[in-house]
Amino acid sequence: MENYIVSARKYRPTTFESVVGQEALTTTLKNAIATGKLAQAYLFCGPRGVGKTTCARIFAKTINCLNPREDGEACNECESCKAFNEQRSYNIFELDAASNNSVDNIRQLVEQVHIPPQIGKYKVYIIDEVHMLSPSAFNAFLKTLEEPPRHAIFILATTEKHKILPTILSRCQIYDFNRINVEDIVAHLARVAAKEGIHAEPEALNVIALKADGGMRDALSIFDQVTSFTRGNITYQQVIENLNVLDYEYYFRLTDHLLAGQVTESLLLLNDVLNKGFDAGNFITGLSSHFRDVLVSKDESTTSLLEVGASIRERYKEQARKCPLSFLYKAMKLCNDCDLNYRLSKNKRFLVELTLIQLAQLTSDEDDPASGRGPATTIKPIFQKQANQSAPQQVSAPTPAPTAHAAPQQAAQKPASPAPEAPKAQPHGTLTFTQALNAPERKVKTVKDLSTLSISIKPHTTEAAKTSASEKQASETQAIVENQPIDDAALHQKWIQYANSLPVEQIAMTKKMLTTQVALIEGTKVQIMVDNKLAARDFITLKPALQDYLQKNLHNSTLDIEVVENAVTEQPKAFTRTERFQLMAEKNHVLVDLKDEFNLEFSV
Repeated sequence: MENYIVSARKYRPTTFESVVGQEALTTTLKNAIATGKLAQAYLFCGPRGVGKTTCARIFAKTINCLNPREDGEACNECESCKAFNEQRSYNIFELDAASNNSVDNIRQLVEQVHIPPQIGKYKVYIIDEVHMLSPSAFNAFLKTLEEPPRHAIFILATTEKHKILPTILSRCQIYDFNRINVEDIVAHLARVAAKEGIHAEPEALNVIALKADGGMRDALSIFDQVTSFTRGNITYQQVIENLNVLDYEYYFRLTDHLLAGQVTESLLLLNDVLNKGFDAGNFITGLSSHFRDVLVSKDESTTSLLEVGASIRERYKEQARKCPLSFLYKAMKLCNDCDLNYRLSKNKRFLVELTLIQLAQLTSDEDDPASGRGPATTIKPIFQKQANQSAPQQVSAPTPAPTAHAAPQQAAQKPASPAPEAPKAQPHGTLTFTQALNAPERKVKTVKDLSTLSISIKPHTTEAAKTSASEKQASETQAIVENQPIDDAALHQKWIQYANSLPVEQIAMTKKMLTTQVALIEGTKVQIMVDNKLAARDFITLKPALQDYLQKNLHNSTLDIEVVENAVTEQPKAFTRTERFQLMAEKNHVLVDLKDEFNLEFSV
C-alpha cells in the first residue's frame, strides 16, 4: 500500500502565487525580495492554519534562489531550490519554540548564527510558536535579533502576538495574517476535489469552510475526514451528519413558524433539535446568525455579506421578503439577550423556550392580552362601547358649521383681543347652536366672534358631560390595570431586562444586578439584599429609575423598593487566659475565693 499523505501536506503551497487568501502579504514580500530591501527579522502572526510557516518557508527559499523569475518566484531549478525541495538545505533552520524554549536552546542558536551559508546568500532561522519562549530566553535572544550578521534573517511565527515582549516586537517587521474567507476556501477545496477525482456539492464544501473558521489546514483536514465517510461522493446531507452541524432547514422552518405565531410548532422543533444531541446555546447562537443573514439579504447591496452557497442564498432572499424589518430587529435583540443570559441561567432549556415564545408573538396584535407583552402606551377604556351606545344622537345641522367644541378651541389659539360685550345668558334651552348661527340679528361674522356667543344646550347633549364620563371611565380602567398583582417570575424577568438595558458604561452595575438577590415581600414591596454599604449606595442611587421602570412594566403603582444590607456576622474574639477567668468568675464567684485561698497565678 502506498504511503498516504494528507491533503494539508500534499497540497501545501510552494510558491507565493499558490498561497490562498493572503495576497497583500505575499505581494509585499515579493516586492521586498525584488528590491533587495530585506529586514533582519520578521514576525508572522495570525490564527492557526492560515499560512504563516508556509510563507516563511517560501520566503526563505526565494531569497536564496540563484535564478529568480521575473514575477518574483523561485526558479525551482537551481541547486539551492533543489536542496530546499528535497529537504536537505543547510541554509534554513526551523526551531519549535514550544519544545525548545529554554535559554540553552537559544544560546545554541545564537552560536550557529555566525556561520555563513554554504550555498546562497542568507541563512534563515524560522522559530515557530515563538510566544512559548521563556522570558530569560527572550532576553538572551534580544541582542542577536537586533544586530544579527548580514547573512542571517530571523522569521518568527506565532498565534498569540500579545504574549511576546514589546522589546522583541520593536525589532521585527510585523505581518498580520488574516482568516481566509469562505469563498476562497470553497474554491481551493473544489480544486483539490477535482485533482483527486472526488465529486463534491458546493453546499457541502461551504459547510466545511464554515466549520474550518478561516483556517485552510483545518478545512483540508475536515475534507479528508468527510471524503473517508462518503467514499468520494461528498453531499450536503452527509456532511452535516458527519460533522454534527445543524442544518439550515431547521432555521428556515423555525422562522416560518415564528412569523405565523405558531408557538407549539416552534417548541416541538426545538425539542427535535435537542433530541439529536445539539446544545441549546449553540442553537440560539445559530438562530441569531440566521436572523442576521436574513436581514442582510433584504438589500442587494448587503447580500455580499452572506457566506453561504448559491442555492441557500436564494432561500435567504425568499425568506427576507416575508420578514418585516421590525420583526428582525426585535428577534435579533431577543436572541442576543438569551445568549447573554444563557450562562447564568439555571434552567437553560426554559430560557430558550421562553425566547421562542416571545419571538412567536412579535407579529401578533400588540393589544392582544394573550401576547404576553406589556400593554400599549395608551390604555383604551373598557367601557367606551357602552358609553357610546347610551349617548343620545345629536341633532344634525342643516348647513355645514364648525362643531361646538372645536370653535372655542380655535378661538383660544387666537391672540387675545378686545371683545364686544357678551349678551346676557338666555333661558335654559331657548337657543340652539344652529339657531344662533342662522339668526339674522345675531349672525356671527368671524370665528373670533364665537367666543362672545353664549349658548345653552340641554344636559343630555352636553359634550362636557360626555368628556367627563369618558375621563372617569378611563381613570377607573387605568386604576384597574395599574393595580395588577405581582409575582416572583414577572419581577425577576423585568429585573433581568432592566439590567441588560443599562448602557455599556454601567456594565459593572449590570453584573451587580444579575448577581444580587431580590425578593418580593408583602405583595408589592421589593427587597434588595446587598452585602456591603458600597453596593447599598449604588442601588439607592439607582432606586428612582428602577422603581419607575418596575411600576410601569409590572403595572402596579404601589410597588416600592427597599435596599437591605445584610448584617455581617461578628467573628469570635480570641480571649486571653485572664479574660477567660474573669468571664467565668462573673458567672461563679467561688472561683475568686479559690484563687485567693491557694494563691494561684496565671502562667504566661
